[in-house]
Amino acid sequence: MNVFWILLLPILGIMAPLLAARLGRSACAWATAVAPFAALVILMQQTNGVFAGQVDAFSMEWIPVLGLNVELHLDGLAYLFALLILGIGLLVILYARYYLSEQDSMPKFYAYLMLFMVAMLGIVLSNNLIQLWFFWELTSISSFLLISFWSHRTDARKGARMALTITGAGGLALLAALLMIGHVTGTYQLDEVLGMSDVVHASGYYPAILVLFLLGAFTKSAQFPFHFWLPHAMAAPTPVSAYLHSATMVKAGIFLMARFFPLLADTDAWFIVVSLTGMATLLVGAYTALFKHDLKGLLAYSTISHLGLITLLLGLGSQLAAIAAVFHVINHAIFKASLFMAAGIIDHESGTRDMRKLNGLFKYMPITATLAMVAAASMAGVPLLNGFLSKEMMFAETLNQYTLGALSWWIPLLATVGGALSVAYSLRFMHDVFFNGEPIGLPKTPHEPPRYMRVPVEVLVVLCLLVGIFPQFVVGDLLNAASSAVLQTRLPEFHLHIWHGFNVPLAMSAVAITVGSMLYIKRRHLFHFQGQFNEMDAKMIFEGLVQRTVRVATAIQNWLDTDSLQRAMFLLLLLALAMVSYPLLSMDSVEGSRPQIPTNWVVTFCTGLLIVSTILTVWWSHRRLRALLALSVVGLVVSIAFAYFSAPDLALTQLSVEVVTILLFLLALFFLPQHSPALDSSLRKIVRDLGIAAMFGSVVGTICYAMLTRPLHSISEFFLANSKSGGGGTNVVNVILVDFRGFDTLGEITVLGIAALGIYKLLARITLAMPTANSDGIPWSKESHPVLLALISQSLLPLALLVSAYIFLRGHNMPGGGFIAGLITAIALIQQYVAHGVEWMKQRMPINYQGLIASGLCIAILSGVGSWFFGHNFLKTWYDYFYLPGIGKFELASAMVFDLGVYLTVIGATLLILANLGKMTTSERLRGGQE
Repeated sequence: MNVFWILLLPILGIMAPLLAARLGRSACAWATAVAPFAALVILMQQTNGVFAGQVDAFSMEWIPVLGLNVELHLDGLAYLFALLILGIGLLVILYARYYLSEQDSMPKFYAYLMLFMVAMLGIVLSNNLIQLWFFWELTSISSFLLISFWSHRTDARKGARMALTITGAGGLALLAALLMIGHVTGTYQLDEVLGMSDVVHASGYYPAILVLFLLGAFTKSAQFPFHFWLPHAMAAPTPVSAYLHSATMVKAGIFLMARFFPLLADTDAWFIVVSLTGMATLLVGAYTALFKHDLKGLLAYSTISHLGLITLLLGLGSQLAAIAAVFHVINHAIFKASLFMAAGIIDHESGTRDMRKLNGLFKYMPITATLAMVAAASMAGVPLLNGFLSKEMMFAETLNQYTLGALSWWIPLLATVGGALSVAYSLRFMHDVFFNGEPIGLPKTPHEPPRYMRVPVEVLVVLCLLVGIFPQFVVGDLLNAASSAVLQTRLPEFHLHIWHGFNVPLAMSAVAITVGSMLYIKRRHLFHFQGQFNEMDAKMIFEGLVQRTVRVATAIQNWLDTDSLQRAMFLLLLLALAMVSYPLLSMDSVEGSRPQIPTNWVVTFCTGLLIVSTILTVWWSHRRLRALLALSVVGLVVSIAFAYFSAPDLALTQLSVEVVTILLFLLALFFLPQHSPALDSSLRKIVRDLGIAAMFGSVVGTICYAMLTRPLHSISEFFLANSKSGGGGTNVVNVILVDFRGFDTLGEITVLGIAALGIYKLLARITLAMPTANSDGIPWSKESHPVLLALISQSLLPLALLVSAYIFLRGHNMPGGGFIAGLITAIALIQQYVAHGVEWMKQRMPINYQGLIASGLCIAILSGVGSWFFGHNFLKTWYDYFYLPGIGKFELASAMVFDLGVYLTVIGATLLILANLGKMTTSERLRGGQE
């Protein structure tokens, strides 16, 4: 249960900075820190159990039928990453308090940061594949918000869009891989999946799973060739960069490869793809970092290089290599977070990140310079610092692999080259910024930052020293626990010492330091060599691809959409025809074994009436009132068909909807031009349209005939058998709507309410003049509201409301229900609008229809929430039978409350649309149009 609070507290903490916004900047920062600090305390309380191999788990049912539950677990690997996420996150919160300016929205920044922290914690703590993917995509969205925080800058907007595009596309590939893993293993529970490597490897899906999985991991962890998005994420504020590059975002891909290591590794495909990708990323990132003049740009490419190093270790496949990868995750998080914070301090206090201007800062900010140089030395792999130890392990493991057969010696050689480049760019960071003469043209005189802005850097640099000098004491148990979770087996013997004697890895380190120092000393020649090549701007290339995609999409849209409804319908029907015709080609016979239902004169007459009305609707398309009358006959015949085939609920619904629809059409047609433009009636298009109509009709008719003459097995038998016992009602349709599929109904009325509100807003400021004559020029009657119509409508209103109440109350056991009753009530009220006008109704019925929609939705939701208080699922129906003298035995069901919500929403939505269309012709609106 503790793991649940570790995730829940930061979720609750998202609102803290927004609530504390008015209390000042410091209060906002402290309020933000409360939740992650509490979560960190709970995490630390689990230390002994995690180090002993225990797993803290939490499970809650979500969709148990599909095997999908909310699953969390805390093992050694999850503990390590949660510790980094929460610990470095707290330091970033403190650091950001002093980094952000008065113009920056601190509450918004902290809310985004907490959302990102939640997403990362969700990834590392998830024990369900689909849940893991949900949080995986949430990191892409939240990082987009953080990178684009300074949205007034074009580089921030473009960098955020690039990051979201690349990582979002990788996320889709990952989703496909996870779904395939769930299909192959038969479960989506992660701890069960990890023990089924034999099943996955033996499956024919393994190559596809591996490729899709690695696409997701490589795009998130900025592996070559997907690395280009990461440097452009530097447009984010430095606290974001420090967090993204050390403990989160890019480490998500590393975590994923480490988590699935026991499932997908131990194959030649894994070794070759992962190790070679890691090696390429290591070298490309290190080489590029050496030539960057932007301080954060250098650190960004160094991050890419170190991520490649970790990926290389995971790709080697040996157990000790995996342990070395986990160890470097820890070390890289520590020194890289401190380096980015130091870079932010330099930028903050000097006004620039250009290393060509930043010279000789040691005498201006000696404490910051010392801290930054220690962290940079750790990044270079200097002895007595933590980076040296994990690089030593990396060098040792590159010597003990045979990934490339006889050419395997290339891997330790190239790893040494990567180490030398790391030394070179680290030396450039130290020498060019803090020594190398005097500053050149700085916007302001540099100085030390505020005291507490430097505290996070000091904490991390001290950890660099402690881990480097006392590795076993400081991180030994943590490394063992995390490595055990990665390998899912007993750990091989290894030792964390600062001295392992004179050996080949030590010699490789010495060579890397020596060669790297020489590369920096002779950097002039390297810069001259690199200057011969045109530097490619990944951002411009990406933007070019985006613009090209937009142009292609626009061209396709312009080809499809030529403002011709005929052509659009032709293409749509042609596509539908191609999709539905293909399966029919494999059928031997259209007619099935089920006997046909005998016909009679009623069916024949109604079918003929339906056909004739449909043809007349098309034929009279230019005479809109006639076409509308013909269309209403079509709806009436469909209602009769429903009633004939024993579906009275559908018949009532269809009839009510038909009345409302006809009124809606009448109101809308009133404001359309009186004369329709002539359609292209050339012989070629007539033949085309008749041909596609005939083909489509024949295909649909064939499908209908094939279905009607074959036995049908559907879920309806379950509803028929359980309607009374499960939902307490004999009207199966209504029980389905308010109980079995009540959640669907809730969604439908929500959409209905949103649509009504949208139409209301669209009509709110439209000013139209009312036509004064019909299409033949005959003026409209001056008597807008005939007395006879007014008298009849007032007489019918009580009867209609009584029928509506009767239909509503009987709906659970007989045809009826809230939806039909709502439509009947709406029709009765619309009749009053038609007979008396909007102003007359406003005086007598001052109803807020928006509030009616909101009330209906709230009642429907609360009726579902009420089930929780009795230990049942959302919207679970309760019913019982009661007895009253004079009335007798009757039934009450909680579904009636839900149905009341449906009833009110339908009335509110229908009247909000139609009444506001009617307002278009009120006297006020007409005066506005004349003005």
